[in-house]
Amino acid sequence: MNIAKVIVDVPASSINQTFDYLIPDKYTDILVAGMRVIVPFGPRKIMGFVVDKATESSFDSLKEIIEVLDLTPVLTDELIDLGRWLAEETLSLYITAFQVMLPQVLKARYKKELERMTDDKLTPELEAFFAGRDFIPYEELDNSVISYYQIQKAIQDGDVAVNYLVKSRITKKQVTMIKPNREPYLLEEVYRELPGNAKKQQKLLRFFIENPQEIEQKKLMKKMNTTRSVIKSLLDKQLLIASQKEIYRNPYDDSAFEKTEPLELTQEQKEAITPIRRSVQEDQHDVFLVHGVTGSGKTEIYLQAIQDVIEKGKEAIVLVPEISLTPQMVNRFKGRFGSNVAVMHSALSSGEKYDEWRRIQRKEVQVVVGARSAIFAPFKNLGIIIIDEEHENSYKQEDNPRYHARDVAIHRGEIHKCPVVLGSATPTLESYARAHKGVYKLATLKKRTNEKDMPSVEIVDMRNELHEGNRSMFSVTLKEKMESRIAKGEQIVLLLNRRGYSTFVMCRDCGHVTECPHCDIALTYHKNSNRLKCHYCSYEEPMPVRCPSCNSDLIRFFGTGTQRIEESLVQLIPEARVIRMDVDTTRRKGAHEKLLNQFANKEADILLGTQMIAKGLDFANVTLAGVLTADSMLHLPDFRSSEKTFQLLTQVSGRAGRHDLPGEVIIQSYTPEHYSIQLASHYDFVQFYRNEMNTRKKFQYPPYVFLTLITVSHQNHVTVVQTAQRIAQLLQQYMEDNTVVLGPTPSPITRMKDRYRYQCMIKYKNEPNLRKIIKKIIRQYDEDVRKNDLQIHVDMQPYQLM
Repeated sequence: MNIAKVIVDVPASSINQTFDYLIPDKYTDILVAGMRVIVPFGPRKIMGFVVDKATESSFDSLKEIIEVLDLTPVLTDELIDLGRWLAEETLSLYITAFQVMLPQVLKARYKKELERMTDDKLTPELEAFFAGRDFIPYEELDNSVISYYQIQKAIQDGDVAVNYLVKSRITKKQVTMIKPNREPYLLEEVYRELPGNAKKQQKLLRFFIENPQEIEQKKLMKKMNTTRSVIKSLLDKQLLIASQKEIYRNPYDDSAFEKTEPLELTQEQKEAITPIRRSVQEDQHDVFLVHGVTGSGKTEIYLQAIQDVIEKGKEAIVLVPEISLTPQMVNRFKGRFGSNVAVMHSALSSGEKYDEWRRIQRKEVQVVVGARSAIFAPFKNLGIIIIDEEHENSYKQEDNPRYHARDVAIHRGEIHKCPVVLGSATPTLESYARAHKGVYKLATLKKRTNEKDMPSVEIVDMRNELHEGNRSMFSVTLKEKMESRIAKGEQIVLLLNRRGYSTFVMCRDCGHVTECPHCDIALTYHKNSNRLKCHYCSYEEPMPVRCPSCNSDLIRFFGTGTQRIEESLVQLIPEARVIRMDVDTTRRKGAHEKLLNQFANKEADILLGTQMIAKGLDFANVTLAGVLTADSMLHLPDFRSSEKTFQLLTQVSGRAGRHDLPGEVIIQSYTPEHYSIQLASHYDFVQFYRNEMNTRKKFQYPPYVFLTLITVSHQNHVTVVQTAQRIAQLLQQYMEDNTVVLGPTPSPITRMKDRYRYQCMIKYKNEPNLRKIIKKIIRQYDEDVRKNDLQIHVDMQPYQLM
């Protein structure tokens, strides 16, 4: 018996296992693990992943697989194992772990076609099957004499490809190609016989007589300044022939990148790269932490290490934080490695993502640069994995499977016996502590590559500004420095630590704050639409004219947002040209790049933005960086708030004075004495690390303990409280003596999208059976999860404590 073990696409814990299906004869030779199949499951047909094959089953009367969706597996053997590991590690379902590894297109509904990829002769059976066509509906295979094995062999030889035609038409991009249908001397004869008034047709024929090759119709029309109707008249006469050709949607024009050569490394860079190169050459897995100040040339180390990997015929994954680093990062990688680079990030369309993923799958590239999910690139021969700005929160996925890209990288590094390089100017305390203990290998870069000093930092105490009657958001110092920079034609980066126009709307008479009816959070005012919006559930309502509570008209805005600062700036320094970058101005595809290009071309003096402008930007003309509300993060209920503040301030400071002009940084704060602000102003990471580690030790937080967060949510308040209490009691019973179970307590945002939320926190040093215990406890609630819409989320490594 031929049996496939399938994980089916039903996200429920009771179904989180493999199911056995018979493999029909027509698929026996071609079906391998990693392919997607359609199987009967109860009354419906659903998609599933084949994860293994077997010759016998402990069940009788098995159902047959209905259809095989792939002729090339979409998951490699390594990714199947990785998916299983990921599901166990994050306590999520196998199906969610597999889905997270694939582009969106492969999760949709599909129709398929076979495409002929070669002009050479195919086998006689295939020639008869294709019958002069380039594309054939996949269903025709079922009624033909061709075996699946023959098709699979043709695919492996590159003569045939399978295309998924997703109902949303994402998958393929076709262009119309035009080429001559007759020999040039025959066209020459027609050319002479054309009537004198057919000038446009003559012009086109002359072009094809001189250039008898295929050309894209769009390019042809532009080049010859002609129209579709002229081309059509020659097509109708069968002098030209049109065909459809599939092209990759390449989000980048590879020819537009200037080729760059490796730079001469400084002494510090050489010392940092030597052990990494050794690890690459000896196929050895090590984790390296490159701790280098901003501008110390970490990227050049990555590029040269990747060069070594490419020369060995191996592949490289480079992770960068979401969209913030792409344009300039892509430039650097494409400049060095050209079209050997695939890029994956959220600003690409689904079709572009799918095409980039296929280039990786078809071994057409050796380097992938991307955001978090690029860690699952289907490479089979990894030689290095690099995570830049490793301290970034965006490497942690906040919904199932709740993985951290760093953990996945290290796991894949062990499998492929290759080095993993973590780089940052402000590493996380956990990573730096591991490097200190020798678990990771530490390399430190203290100098910028251009030998320039780090910009000088001045902290302005905003309390004094208030005493002196300055009620604006800009201190006198910052205003004067901005004016002098603009007068010199230099540029400024201003960072505000939050989003929206104003934090909330309050009635001056009765103190009523307008809150979201579905979440326990104040609504945020957005000026361009004059509406109040909830940043958690997207509820919105018009801005009230009178207080809904006491009918007073004294409604005022409290707090500051980027829109409001932009207005104040324009009033304060009327000559300043401002580009604002925040969630609202960068929603549209390509907006991010467009705004940065405008700033690079000096079309503005000030780049004002939220955290997205703090990282990775490199503008030669920026000499001043200002931070407006440096301490807004310090007061959040999060043990990492000091660390996040230190990281952000250091990152922003690194934007100024990166080239020949010296840089300066002004940090405005209401708590200037806080050690994270003081030490960030001296770039003293090591001292910050010592201070912060003392605090963490005293209050028992990571890296001294591990944390697990369990969140329970439901529409009924009582149900949530009772369930959370019961879970906490059970945890107490099973845990070691020195493990602490905190809670249940209401989550900081107690109600979100009409659901109440309570949480339990486990702090532990050693709980070898923790995952088993949590699974066992949660399994008791399977019925409620399925029928009563109870939700229990487990985060084995929480970064969002809200």
